[in-house]
Amino acid sequence: MKASKGEFNKVLKTREDVEASLSKLQYALQDKSTLIDFQEERYADQDRQKEYTNIYTVAKLFPDESPNEAMRRELADLKVQDYIETVKDIRYTKRSELWVFGKQYMGKDTYIKFRVEIIQRNHIFVLSFHFSTIPFSEVQFPFAK
Repeated sequence: MKASKGEFNKVLKTREDVEASLSKLQYALQDKSTLIDFQEERYADQDRQKEYTNIYTVAKLFPDESPNEAMRRELADLKVQDYIETVKDIRYTKRSELWVFGKQYMGKDTYIKFRVEIIQRNHIFVLSFHFSTIPFSEVQFPFAK
């Protein structure tokens, strides 16, 4: 079956799984040679209001630094309480799962989705880092305090 744009299998992981994923992320971030691939412009953003796109959000939140530096710092600051869900991108079944988190920046709900791949060279792919189109009051954070 061919997956269309944005098709994902969603699953909630255990607290231990999220902690392990964050440890893997921290491990990758400690290596300064880790490639951070931030998708500034996305196909999905073509149909989205400008203020909910990656490029707008990152430029608004971190105007004086490179997106990669901002991503490295902000990913390092994620906590288990920020976890929303894990998704498997049906289009790329051999790639690792995407981890979805949410945080507030400048009083705005911000959606963060990334994958970490540790093979020969650490690689972090940040698919989403944008103001959320859905208020977090409508989103479940399974490990929130």
